Amino acid sequence: MLELRPTCEHCNRDLPPNSVEAYICSFECTFCAECVEDVLRDVCPNCGGGFMPRPVRPKVDRKGGNFLGNYPASTAVKHRPVDLAAHAIFVAMMRGIPPEKR
Repeated sequence: MLELRPTCEHCNRDLPPNSVEAYICSFECTFCAECVEDVLRDVCPNCGGGFMPRPVRPKVDRKGGNFLGNYPASTAVKHRPVDLAAHAIFVAMMRGIPPEKR
């Protein structure tokens, strides 16, 4: 089950379960759209993968109990600001390699 982390790991911005500003990598590392674009340059600082918009879990039960009420978002904050100098070097290593080929 997707964790739906509550904040951006870099800037700690709130990312509620219905946020369209939340982005995740394949390991569910969670960042806001602004950090993904302006700071991380679409390179996850934890795994090197790319990001996709995080899905929004339905608020109401439309089928089979699969909704936010039965599967609530996480409340565990993972605030791990990125070392910008180290990440710039990491991004440079990934330059020219699309996320699907990393």
